[in-house]
Amino acid sequence: MATERNSQTPEPGSAPEGAGGAADQRLRRGARPAPAGPQLLTGANVVLPTGTVKNGRLAVDGRRIAGTAPAGAQVIDLTGHWLVPGFVDIHNHGGGGASFSGTPDDILKAIRTHRAHGSTTLVASTVTDEMDLLVRQAGLLSELAEQGDIAGIHFEGPFISPCRKGAHSEKLLRDPEPAEVRKLIDAARGRATMVTLAAELPGGIDSVRLLAEHGVIAAIGHTDATYEQTVEAIDAGATVATHLFNAMPALGHRAPGPIAALLEDERVTVELINDGTHLHPAALELAFRHAGAGRVAFITDAMDAAGIGDGRYMLGPLEVEVSEGVARLVEGGSIAGSTLTLDRAFKRAVTVDKLSVEDTVTALSANPARLLGLADRIGSLEPGKDADLVLLDENFDLKGVMRHGEWIVAPQLA
Repeated sequence: MATERNSQTPEPGSAPEGAGGAADQRLRRGARPAPAGPQLLTGANVVLPTGTVKNGRLAVDGRRIAGTAPAGAQVIDLTGHWLVPGFVDIHNHGGGGASFSGTPDDILKAIRTHRAHGSTTLVASTVTDEMDLLVRQAGLLSELAEQGDIAGIHFEGPFISPCRKGAHSEKLLRDPEPAEVRKLIDAARGRATMVTLAAELPGGIDSVRLLAEHGVIAAIGHTDATYEQTVEAIDAGATVATHLFNAMPALGHRAPGPIAALLEDERVTVELINDGTHLHPAALELAFRHAGAGRVAFITDAMDAAGIGDGRYMLGPLEVEVSEGVARLVEGGSIAGSTLTLDRAFKRAVTVDKLSVEDTVTALSANPARLLGLADRIGSLEPGKDADLVLLDENFDLKGVMRHGEWIVAPQLA
């Protein structure tokens, strides 16, 4: 996808085009990176499912976390740091100046950018476009999912409400008729992970049932649904709230709308964009207090500018202006995704929102891994799981990223 941006130096930790060394080149070719030798990571605060172990030890053997230190392991002293699971982003449109709706090189550039910020597992999100273009993009993304570069495909639109379209082209929206939804599922060749739709539109409830039957997450979002319509959609099989609070009616005392229904139902996981722009801190606190940490998934909803900076970009067919890190449509001024990376979401959650490190890890790693059906492989630091981890310093700034046993951002230790 063509983009324009101001000439700026990428953020620290980002992966500009042409950088990244051997691992970058292997990713570009679609091959699997070779893991480093056995390692023993010592001295850090290690966040486990059972709690945080101070001055902990984590062994890595090949691409997996090991139960004991392998023979000949390289010892790396991480005293004063935090080791947390790799982040899992289930809603992401791009980054590094590139889009998941673009070419293979664009897609790989976006993947590299977010991996360098700790998102070791990504779901690629599309944006509303012509149906034939979405079908074609689904085929391309499914190939990358088969290679393991992404964890699946999320279709955000075109089955959404024109009343709550946000940064989607109204002229390209359509009702979620099951036959139309089925086209995208089939085009994804078993790699469709999630479809966001407005269930109150014609065909919406039947499409929720169709998605549930095919093992695809039905997410309620960009919706003008009432409370009662949302409850019906949840009963039909919807299990995710797409960026809760955003692109849906506000919570009302006489007409509670979708927010109340999505927060109160234990079957629903709520996405939150914790960038300081999309949500007031009180709204985030409300979601955590009511849904609990076990039902929150932090996402980026990132667009091309993530990891790059201010400038003009394209989001699908719409032009976006990014100023001071906030993305808005040039025409109309609606917020157009975010420039967020999940390392920033982590730091804000702990330092600004005052969430515990453990609850933040749950929202960034464990919950989205569970939603994807990958909790046996990722989302927590346990023996036998992929050695996907993020190294943070005492201020919760990113200092290293490991994926499948290979440091893709080498530890930056004082």
